[in-house]
Amino acid sequence: MTPALPTARTPNPLDAPPLRWGVLAPGRIAAAFVTAVSRYTRQRVKVVGSRSLDRAQAFATAHGIERAVGSYAELVDDPAVDVVYIASPHSEHAAQALLAIAAGKAVLVEKAFTRNAAEAQQVVAAARAAGVLAMEAMWTRFLPQTDVTAQLLADGALGEVTTVLADHGQYFSPDPQGRLFAPALAGGALLDLGVYPISFASFVLGAPDVVVATGSLTETGVDAQVSMALATASAQACLNTTLLAATPTIASISGSLGRIELAGPFYAPSTLTLTTAAGQAVREPGPIEGHLGLCHEAAHVAQLVADGATESPLLPLDETVRILHTIDEIRRQVGVRFPGE
Repeated sequence: MTPALPTARTPNPLDAPPLRWGVLAPGRIAAAFVTAVSRYTRQRVKVVGSRSLDRAQAFATAHGIERAVGSYAELVDDPAVDVVYIASPHSEHAAQALLAIAAGKAVLVEKAFTRNAAEAQQVVAAARAAGVLAMEAMWTRFLPQTDVTAQLLADGALGEVTTVLADHGQYFSPDPQGRLFAPALAGGALLDLGVYPISFASFVLGAPDVVVATGSLTETGVDAQVSMALATASAQACLNTTLLAATPTIASISGSLGRIELAGPFYAPSTLTLTTAAGQAVREPGPIEGHLGLCHEAAHVAQLVADGATESPLLPLDETVRILHTIDEIRRQVGVRFPGE
């Protein structure tokens, strides 16, 4: 008999109460976020802020946003903004999150949450002291396939989980001036791409007891490629990330009774296949595809804020900090240190 897949409990993004958003630092991911929330939620992006007013105005015109401002302080102080979405380079996340929190605003901070665990702890402490919501924009955690996976793991469908595999690699032409190659902007594969498989392993296994990593660096000194083994007392994760090649970007969880496979890109709405002794069951991703899946994290934040919650049960702040501790250790082993650390 074909194994049964549970129904995703992920709410319809349109059901989340509409909040007023400010987008800090317009760019590629900010554009994808605004497109997703505009199409699949009732959220309203009211203001976009940049250090360049011209850039903010161009973004506002392109995406139908009411206002553009030429400073981050002006954006976070705007009374028309309930939530600030931070889409800047990793090097800026902590300072900008603290700026928004000091203004009493909830914050959704792009992954990786900050450059390192120490900065993450500072942001978390500030958010908790202010009583405002803070969350990492690790959008995979809020997708329907992730809830199906969580239910299968909780129900013991895989038996004793022993092995997690995941990779995320994209090819980027070497550019010493580019964000991904710049130490001052906290570039490298780990914080931009590798955070996905590392967060996936954390979701399945929890915090690792052992971290072993090897890798190579770019000419600018950030990580170009890293292979990682993370181990708990009963399971292991084998992970890879690279700026040097477009990899399959697939993931799997294997146990004594079966396995879950997520087709590439596993971190976006993806096909899920459950294989057990009874056969295979396949779940297709549904109508929301690619980066349009960012709508789920926005809807989740809106519901949390409306409920008066200050962090997500699906991605607690302490886990976000732990993931950065793991990344800190991986960077230490491969020899990457950012200016000012």
